[in-house]
Amino acid sequence: MSSPVVPIVPAAPAPAPTASASPSTVAPPTASAPAPAPAPDSAPVQAGSGSAAPTAAQLLAFVRRAAADAELIASLPLDPEGRTWVRLEGPGGSEAWLIGWPPGTGTGWHDHAESLGAFATASGSLTEHSLAARLPSSGWRSLELEEGVDRERRLGAGDSRAFGQHHVHEVLNESATAHAVSVHAYYPPLPLMRRFSRTGSVLRLEQVERPEDWQ
Repeated sequence: MSSPVVPIVPAAPAPAPTASASPSTVAPPTASAPAPAPAPDSAPVQAGSGSAAPTAAQLLAFVRRAAADAELIASLPLDPEGRTWVRLEGPGGSEAWLIGWPPGTGTGWHDHAESLGAFATASGSLTEHSLAARLPSSGWRSLELEEGVDRERRLGAGDSRAFGQHHVHEVLNESATAHAVSVHAYYPPLPLMRRFSRTGSVLRLEQVERPEDWQ
């Protein structure tokens, strides 16, 4: 028997605006630098040791620096058949990845549990579809989305964005010919990812992935 469909209404505030990378001198990805103002939906998370953990703004500053590092971006092997990735050392114990996207590839709908995040496009162009709604953390299989929760962003080379906890999105390289490369960071390191399918306004939970599934 299928689970009941639960209506989900829009959440506030709206997603943070897209930012562009600075043309100034780039520090190595592991170095620290002044961070931009935090995204509206990104409160700091406290690390287990009691020290302040990276904010979404600091994750954003990191991915922008890394995406502007031409040597780092050139080091990523690209595959015409599928996405490639290399793990990076993120700030403050965060999880970070350098990812290559062949033409026509994407992530599918997913979330990042309790983690804050940020990503920046280093080359090519990516499209993000996201939901301005907060999903229940458990106890459901199907949700019906209300009108007005869909958001779309196009992030060309040098563009970036940060997001808060429980962020649901899919990221796509819609180009028919060109690879895209991007840098992503999350804190806390991802405890899990929930993957969804979507038909019209109905979102269905399909799979829960743990770190061992993508390491």
